[in-house]
Amino acid sequence: MTTYSPEVRERLERDAKEIIGRYPKTRSALLPLLHLVQAEDGYVSDAGQEFCAEMLGLTKAEVVGVSTFYTMYKRKPVGEYHVGVCINALCAVMGGDQIWDELSEHVGVGNGDTTTDGRVSLERIECNAACDFAPVMMVNWEFFDNQTPESAKRLVDDLRAGKEVRPTRGPDRLCSFKEVSRVLAGLPDGQAGEGPSAAGPSVEGLKLAKTNGWTAPKGASE
Repeated sequence: MTTYSPEVRERLERDAKEIIGRYPKTRSALLPLLHLVQAEDGYVSDAGQEFCAEMLGLTKAEVVGVSTFYTMYKRKPVGEYHVGVCINALCAVMGGDQIWDELSEHVGVGNGDTTTDGRVSLERIECNAACDFAPVMMVNWEFFDNQTPESAKRLVDDLRAGKEVRPTRGPDRLCSFKEVSRVLAGLPDGQAGEGPSAAGPSVEGLKLAKTNGWTAPKGASE
């Protein structure tokens, strides 16, 4: 089994102890710790699972049972930029299926696979609660709204070429997969409040309600 070097181990332990200290029960820190080791390796490695088990006083089987349940934890290395194409109902109807087919052919990799240069991996993903901007793609969990096959291929080409790419919403700087995994572990990078948030179609219902004086119905007990 591959193990971490003393330097890496020391750094991981320092971060892990900070994370674990936030929870009243130690094992509750398992999900963020899995993100932490994924930030180190680019996926949840065998060494990462052993580390989580040791830090939390769990068996490796308990850790594996969790890490293999959630799709956000990867079982093999993914690209520096993990690209997800939503293929759920509305995005599919609006062109998500076509985007996936053309993008996969263009890049030359399938679901869960990574380009030979290690820059990009592709995944068919389910609903991201952004149906008002369908069809939607995500890169390292940042939104790219209102996509077309052409814009999707251009996006991936730019990522592979090292060009600056900005999400539709959120921070201007697109983090790498490892960087965003560290944020998901609970170690923020200070970008959470940057960039535009809900706007456009997302707030049309609110605007309409205010214009017409509509309010939510009162509960039966009120």
